[in-house]
Amino acid sequence: MDHRQPPSAQPFDAADHPGHRGGLGPSVRFDHCPWLFEKEATEEQRAAQRERQRSLDGDSEVGEGCYVAESAAVLPDLLRLGDDSYIAAHAYVTGTLTTGTDCTLNPFTVVRGTVSLGTGVRVGAHTSLLAFNHSTAPDRPIHRQPQTSRGITVGDDVWIGSHVVVVDGVTIGDHCVIGAGAVVTKDVPAWTVAAGNPARRIRDRREPAGRRRETGGADREATGPDVLAGFADTARAQAADLLARSWNGDRYTDRPGVAPTVRAHCDAVEIADLLLSSAPAQLDRAEHIERLTSLQDPETGLVPELGERPPPMDADGFTGEGPALYHVLSVGYALDLLGAAFPRPVRGVRDMTAPQLVARLERLPWRDQAWTAGAWIDSWATAAHWNLRHPDGAGLAPGTLEALFGWLLTRADPWTGMWGSPSGSAGRLQVVNGYYRLTRGSFAQFGVPAPHPERVVDAVLDHARDTRYFGAGRENACNVLDVAHPLWLCARQSGLGGGGEGGYRSAEIRGWAEQRLTAVLARWQDGRGFGFGPGTAGPGPEPGLQGTEMWLAIVWLLADLLGRSEALGYRPRGVHRPEPAAGA
Repeated sequence: MDHRQPPSAQPFDAADHPGHRGGLGPSVRFDHCPWLFEKEATEEQRAAQRERQRSLDGDSEVGEGCYVAESAAVLPDLLRLGDDSYIAAHAYVTGTLTTGTDCTLNPFTVVRGTVSLGTGVRVGAHTSLLAFNHSTAPDRPIHRQPQTSRGITVGDDVWIGSHVVVVDGVTIGDHCVIGAGAVVTKDVPAWTVAAGNPARRIRDRREPAGRRRETGGADREATGPDVLAGFADTARAQAADLLARSWNGDRYTDRPGVAPTVRAHCDAVEIADLLLSSAPAQLDRAEHIERLTSLQDPETGLVPELGERPPPMDADGFTGEGPALYHVLSVGYALDLLGAAFPRPVRGVRDMTAPQLVARLERLPWRDQAWTAGAWIDSWATAAHWNLRHPDGAGLAPGTLEALFGWLLTRADPWTGMWGSPSGSAGRLQVVNGYYRLTRGSFAQFGVPAPHPERVVDAVLDHARDTRYFGAGRENACNVLDVAHPLWLCARQSGLGGGGEGGYRSAEIRGWAEQRLTAVLARWQDGRGFGFGPGTAGPGPEPGLQGTEMWLAIVWLLADLLGRSEALGYRPRGVHRPEPAAGA
């Protein structure tokens, strides 16, 4: 580089150091120093830049205050450039690139494949983010090998120095710094300062530079035992106020200002049991039991939503949709935690024959709604579990439970270990989320090993790199739970060695769990708990009972994948219990 190279490029390259004007023409100067454009550009130059942005290839959207260098080869299939971001001179961009606000690709950067950048990301000159790879089978030359792509995800507030290479499949967590010349081949947890080839952790960014802690490696992690114990202590200390916040004087609401629901009452019971080892204080235990048991419809054995009629039954005697399906789980386990049970069996499951069940399984929407199919099985199998425990002894028709597991074991895809098909629009979302619901109610609840566990780990880790659901600021409780539980379940099956060292893809599992756990712990809001997640899915971002109940279980699963769950001092016993249910 000549004298115009920013002096901070050693050992890290500054992303937006003021440039030297010298005698360069305005287009060259702005291309290399685009941070000058907003202050110095003429109206004619601004018009030319707007035309440049309009003429970009592919499905491209460029935010306000952005700059795309004329000399950059920007040839995307899809580009979403957030406000106040720029692509500088001679950058090469193909594939799918999405960024948050205030992101910078400095001169000669290369971005290829599917890459997601969070907010405030600085990518130094001559750095390559290569989100694709070639297969290397020996049966054909490399240039004839098919390409694969898992994507690269970079979180918020990240500085990637000059001449860095980030390879396909890597996630770099929030607040990281990657030193100049590093080759990043593995996930980098949040707050990490990393450098080298291959890149290795130097320190936690929150530690003073040049000083290392003298404690063990786990204690240096942002999710070490001390941090987890402190989080759990905070949650326990605030649990009573959090529950009181969602009590409207008569019933539980997910959060203040919304209507009461059956699930809100059940979530309150789960949170109180998990954190306080007691029933919620708004009612005594007997009153909780009476409230919940009185909700069961005497004819069907199902629990409709408050103020609603029981759902219509299908020809085989069981319902196919609606909140009553999930209430089989939530009310059943809330009563179980309170030391009680449904007073009546679930009639449609009790009376369904094995041929009727198989016919229903064949009709479920596996092709395009695998989550709906998995949720139905979760509800049916959980109702079977409660019926088998019911004191009247008439739990199920002969052979139905065997028919369920026989059908599932013979229909699992041996390449993924799952049921259903991915789609071009949603990827593996329906399949993975459906797998969680299906296996939660069947294999996990009844203690039966799930088929093809290594293939499941492959499929789930591949899905976990989909930036549409796991990009910065896009995670919700369902999507994280539906990855964490399958990884936990399959990592503990025979031959996989768990999530510890030496297990199947254990380093990747642990890296993913570390990043998610760091992010989750930072989302707790004092006195309010956890929000479900961004966007309009589920209850949304406002903290409430559902988000708190789900994320508390997720924290345990992630911590257990890392071998640190004992530090939390709690273990889920309800809907999200890790071991088979008692009596299953």
